[in-house]
Amino acid sequence: MIQAIAIDDEPLALKLLENFCSEVDFLKLEKSFLKPNEALKYLKQYPIDLLFLDIEMPSLNGIEFYKDMKQSTAVIFTTAHMEYAVEGFNLNALDYLLKPYSFERFLQAVHKAKDYFELQRQSAAPAQDHFYIRADYSLIKIVFADIVLIESLRDYMKISLANGKHILARMTMKSLIEKLPAKDFVRVHRSFIVPLSKVRSVRNKVIYINNTEIPIGSSYEDEFFKNFSA
Repeated sequence: MIQAIAIDDEPLALKLLENFCSEVDFLKLEKSFLKPNEALKYLKQYPIDLLFLDIEMPSLNGIEFYKDMKQSTAVIFTTAHMEYAVEGFNLNALDYLLKPYSFERFLQAVHKAKDYFELQRQSAAPAQDHFYIRADYSLIKIVFADIVLIESLRDYMKISLANGKHILARMTMKSLIEKLPAKDFVRVHRSFIVPLSKVRSVRNKVIYINNTEIPIGSSYEDEFFKNFSA
């Protein structure tokens, strides 16, 4: 959920913005302000993700307001004056809404914000090298690099590890593959998932991992070779 506030000296403009925000499920407009100084007081106590900021206001220019902010907050400028656009984008604004704007144009701007925050989260998230699975009445940590082969056995999944051990967990193929990094693991058969790094060779639609032969199902062939040759 993107937390936002709006600042505009025009009550009708704020009301329209509030109505538009209420129609977007990933956006929460925490508060609206007619006076920039009240917004500044609020921001000192309550950091937010996104700012909808009018540029031409009697008490304080929106661009100057944004330059003076002490916190790093994404901004979408709103104004009736096109000449401010260049300066707004020089401040790395996510978008610039020229009044009067439609809901479709507003939606385009907030989707830019959504993409921006998702990219930030992905960049900040540390790459995981393991996952946890319930088996033998325990929660077991499994390191991706230790997996040699995964096989479906009716209602169970058998995970073979490099140390020779096997983990038998009651779960579906779908729920297990969702835990694995897609770039490293590929389903090659209705009963098998293989780690690409462990594939020794492929011959006549058969994968060789150590001394084990794994058939490639016809419906999984294209996906396997696309990933294997990447």
